[in-house]
Amino acid sequence: MPRYKVILEYEGNRFSGWQRQRKQASVQETLEKAIKEMFAEEVLVEGAGRTDAGVHALGQVAHFDLSQDVPPYRVSDGLNHFLRESGVVVLHTQGVPPDFHARFSATGREYEYRILNRRAPLVIEANQAWHVIPPLNITKMQEAANHLVGHHDFTSFRSAHCQAPSPIRTLDKFDIIHKPAFVGDYIIAHVASRAFLHNQVRIMMGTLKLVGEGRLSVESIPDLLQTRDRRTTGPTAPPQGLYLKSIAY
Repeated sequence: MPRYKVILEYEGNRFSGWQRQRKQASVQETLEKAIKEMFAEEVLVEGAGRTDAGVHALGQVAHFDLSQDVPPYRVSDGLNHFLRESGVVVLHTQGVPPDFHARFSATGREYEYRILNRRAPLVIEANQAWHVIPPLNITKMQEAANHLVGHHDFTSFRSAHCQAPSPIRTLDKFDIIHKPAFVGDYIIAHVASRAFLHNQVRIMMGTLKLVGEGRLSVESIPDLLQTRDRRTTGPTAPPQGLYLKSIAY
């Protein structure tokens, strides 16, 4: 059976997350329904990352098998026809070997987190970024982020509901980028690792916000890692600022 790899973009506010949910719309189910409409086949779509409700994707990767051999461009065009107005779009399709797995073959994942730092409420980007009113010190946020890069026990930065067997992760990159907005500032974080814990990026961003506000010191970050206690770190940043940017293979 031919196996296809697809790269997806989606608007997370429309969904309960990637994974199929009873009585709630999910990205996985939306894509599976489009495949069934196009090919009259019921397939299981496997994704590279199980994004939470409200989290967006710029480059989510998934794979599925078909009983028929179809040119990749026809898969993209056909699925986008059935996905129209769903909030999901197929950016690219390619045939892959039968042992390729969107999740288990991945060697790295990169997330992007967007903050719009201004006093005025958000309208156009209300569901696309975290609206933070107090001015943030971006230099201090980067200095704090630097302490999180590397191989650490991230117990303090994972959800209490995280089911990962180990809290040990290696962050390869944590860059904080400043881009002036028409009013205010965009503060955009790029975070890369082979794998992440549940809510890890959002908890790290919530903690860096406290640093940017001056409510938490840069020097306290190593101590927060050592406490291995979620209660010592910042709030979980809202999902609408988080984007699954890309998957490496």
